[in-house]
Amino acid sequence: MPRYQYTAIAAGGKKVKGTITAESPYAARKQLRVRSVHPSSMSEISSASESQRILFSSLRRVSRSQIVDFTKQLATLLNSGIKLTESLSVLTLQTSDHRFKTALTEIRDRVVTGESFTDALSEYRDYFDVIYVAMVRVGEVTGTLGGSLRTIANFMEKRQRVEAKVITAMIYPIVLICFCLFAVLILTTQVIPKIGAQIERAGQELPWITAQLMNFSHIVMSWWILVILAGVAAVVLILRKIFRTERGAYLRDKFLLSLPFFGPLIKQRVVARFASTLSTLIGSGLAMAESLRVVAETTGNSLMKRAIQHARERILAGADIAAPLRDSGVIDPAIAHMVAVGEKSGELETMLKSISENLEASTDVVIERLSAAVEPVIIIFMAGVVGVIAYATILPILRISVVNF
Repeated sequence: MPRYQYTAIAAGGKKVKGTITAESPYAARKQLRVRSVHPSSMSEISSASESQRILFSSLRRVSRSQIVDFTKQLATLLNSGIKLTESLSVLTLQTSDHRFKTALTEIRDRVVTGESFTDALSEYRDYFDVIYVAMVRVGEVTGTLGGSLRTIANFMEKRQRVEAKVITAMIYPIVLICFCLFAVLILTTQVIPKIGAQIERAGQELPWITAQLMNFSHIVMSWWILVILAGVAAVVLILRKIFRTERGAYLRDKFLLSLPFFGPLIKQRVVARFASTLSTLIGSGLAMAESLRVVAETTGNSLMKRAIQHARERILAGADIAAPLRDSGVIDPAIAHMVAVGEKSGELETMLKSISENLEASTDVVIERLSAAVEPVIIIFMAGVVGVIAYATILPILRISVVNF
């Protein structure tokens, strides 16, 4: 939908500037007049400017916690009997982020002009994803928008907690690795070159291990390191471009699931996310076929996406969903059987919720064990690297001392 930049006169004769999204200049002027804002000039934002805006918005997104807070507050206001437009006005005033405030202002204005809340949100995918929009649509249709928003907030908070556990488990190993790299960098660029230069001036031959560290030091301190980094960056960019294709993403996800140790963990997270999302969507009143369409877009795994799309096709044809999930290679036969039992008994939502909770609990245990196993391995590796460098540093000094003695 086109965006327009305008200059207008607001209430009290104040001159204001801003942007607005509308189907046409007439619709844009109509939206502004509803706000008691009288436009004096208006121009459509060019596609180049819009592309820059999209790029900038992708670099600076509103935090997920801010979206959760907005959703919870909006649900509270609606459940208290306050109208949607008034609730949006209140939340717009107390929003500190300028970009998000602008988006909420435009959403409120579109709702005021008669557009549905769902259609207004769908234009702002930087903030409200496909799951959010789908559940809001159900809430609007059924008249339970406040309840749907509360469900969305709970769902987003739950996902945040799961992701936070993974991030927390990775902090300590990352800190250890960074410290190790920093220590190696200091030793190879500051200590080894000075000792090597002194030994060469003394006319002594460098030990093999010290000579190799000297060569490594020369590479790090020369232009070759830039060439190596440029090569690594080029490989990363090429892989990213390949992984954005359907075939590339499929091969990447298939490889990740086949990894030892990490493969089962990734598989559990993918299935837990599928079960949790599908359970939430079904519980909110969304039809099964539509729920599967939404889940397929947000699953984050190409193998799982294909299985869900196949399952949706089978449902539209009047069949069950268990078989394509079982054949995907992502979902274990036992879990697929539980889905089939839940579908036949009419308790699919409860069964999916149980599967999600069990898998998340199992994932937590795996992450804790993996973290406990990785930390000593990193420490031993660090000790080995620093020990080799220390040996290469001390060995020539000892040789000189022996000769002088």
